[in-house]
Amino acid sequence: MEQVLRKRKRKGWLIILVAVSFVLCGAYGYYWMKINVPSEIKLLLGEEENFDFSVPMEASIMSEEATGVLYVNQKPLSEDVIDIDLLNPFSVSSESLGKYEVLLKLFGIIPIKEISVEVVEEMEVIPGGDIIGLQIETEGILVLGTGEVTLKDGTVAEPAKGILKSGDYIVGINGKKNITREEFLHSIGVEPLRLMIDRNNELVEVEIQPVQDYSGKYKIGTWIRTDAQGIGTITYITSNGKFGALGHGITDVDTGLLMEIEGGKLFDAEVLSIVKGKTGTPGELIGIIRQSGISQIGEIDENCSRGIYGQMKLGMVDASQAVPIALKQNIELGAATIFCQIDSEVREYDIEIERIELGRTNDNKGLVIRITDEELLKKTGGIVQGMSGSPILQNGKLIGAVTHVLVNDPTRGYGIFIENMLEVTK
Repeated sequence: MEQVLRKRKRKGWLIILVAVSFVLCGAYGYYWMKINVPSEIKLLLGEEENFDFSVPMEASIMSEEATGVLYVNQKPLSEDVIDIDLLNPFSVSSESLGKYEVLLKLFGIIPIKEISVEVVEEMEVIPGGDIIGLQIETEGILVLGTGEVTLKDGTVAEPAKGILKSGDYIVGINGKKNITREEFLHSIGVEPLRLMIDRNNELVEVEIQPVQDYSGKYKIGTWIRTDAQGIGTITYITSNGKFGALGHGITDVDTGLLMEIEGGKLFDAEVLSIVKGKTGTPGELIGIIRQSGISQIGEIDENCSRGIYGQMKLGMVDASQAVPIALKQNIELGAATIFCQIDSEVREYDIEIERIELGRTNDNKGLVIRITDEELLKKTGGIVQGMSGSPILQNGKLIGAVTHVLVNDPTRGYGIFIENMLEVTK
């Protein structure tokens, strides 16, 4: 009897062990697919695109709106689901332009991820690499922070404390919108100020009572900014003159927040010197922006997490230099090149693609790259500030742009997929 009980106990533990293993395997597969399977996939019209997620799991693909439009392993997606082995490569294709939502289910049961599949036509753009000067104007007056005001009697006051916050945008004053910095400063007097604030894309009205400082001037104890400038690199220009640059947004140096802009200008720029990057200390290109009328080469329309975008002036487009783009699933590990300008002209330098993160949710860190070109390493030490936006090419196609440097290793950094940038240029 005791022996029978021991056998039953062992059997029970074995069942529990198998169940736990199954759950852990499923959880691991779920997590792995979450980080390796992209949420957005683009297909070239009429082209068979191959995918290899290398996930040891089986899944099912289903979509009502893509019925008869998408083909998986050359089999049309119908009302019946298509089962695929995610450990092995599979193909997807379509003969129809459009955007479709596809659901991926683990074991055909557990919903994992909705994937947006967009079928697009092949596109060519002109790769950049030129250093540019950027001047942007904020959409409203950016609040950097609040501080104390010393009064006539030697005491201090903080009139804006708890009312304004770092990162707020002042978009109106006393009922007037679209105010300039000068109008804002001129409005500060003895009367209370009614300010309209854009705080995290929500409009808030506040009131501040100015105070008179030791010199007799009225102040509200607020640090503000209305514009910013710097240098970066052009990534591409389209045949109709639209451009994308930087591959990441312009953030305020004090708040670290993405700047909301009203517009801006693009100028010619020149590299004057290079501060080499070292472990723990990013390097930078030091340049001069030629801010004259004849040196303006374009207008900036948008600043977002994927870069800055706008329109080049007429005569800045050389269509003969256009190259096709590569979608992210066609990028390969290994050798590639970047175009960048660290002296008087744009040159091509060797790099290595070390990692491709198709499922990464971050807009501008889908590629991990390493500088291998000895000449570039000798001059810059790797990736330096000002190189952001340098186009990355592989097999004659534009695949992305340099975006960030790894502070602990300036020879390595991140890149953005070119398709992410082109989504903004439409």
